[in-house]
Amino acid sequence: MRIVVVGAEGDIGKAVCAELESRHEIIRAGRSSGDIRVDMANRASVDAMYASCGKVDAVVSTAGDVHFSRLHDYTEESFMLGLRHKVLGQVNLVLAGLDIVNEAGSFTLTSGVLDRDPIRTGAAAARANGALGGFVVGAAIEMPRGLRINVVSPGLLDVSVPRYGEWFPATNLFLRNGSVLPTRGASREPSPER
Repeated sequence: MRIVVVGAEGDIGKAVCAELESRHEIIRAGRSSGDIRVDMANRASVDAMYASCGKVDAVVSTAGDVHFSRLHDYTEESFMLGLRHKVLGQVNLVLAGLDIVNEAGSFTLTSGVLDRDPIRTGAAAARANGALGGFVVGAAIEMPRGLRINVVSPGLLDVSVPRYGEWFPATNLFLRNGSVLPTRGASREPSPER
């Protein structure tokens, strides 16, 4: 299969590429690195990405910026960042790709757990995750040509602990080898939602 991975150089994107590259042709896309550059918050940039790579069998998005701060410190602009990048950016990938992804192909978008398991400073991320999940539920029943769409909410990766670990003390840690290491307060089994 030919698969475009948007956000391929991020922690989750690297893990996705490592898992898929031995069995599939991977086209890495990102805002500042990869085979193709794309700003998914800009529909013209997404259209140009698809024009450059041509027909594909699947699109995996692991990208999407959001702002974290105390609720009192949010501004309209900082709150909108997640809507523009994490939500509308991934929506752009789907809408622009409806005629590019081959019949029975798929879109896999990346959300997160904060709409179901909130943290302080994460209101914008929670809102973006909920909006993205709602889009996927609504879009799934209208996908043409046998196309499929889903959204995943990966848990905390071991490589992400230095940046995000203190925010998620009660989550399971997903190691690069696929095993799960419970952290403080976490269950021994991964939650089906993570």
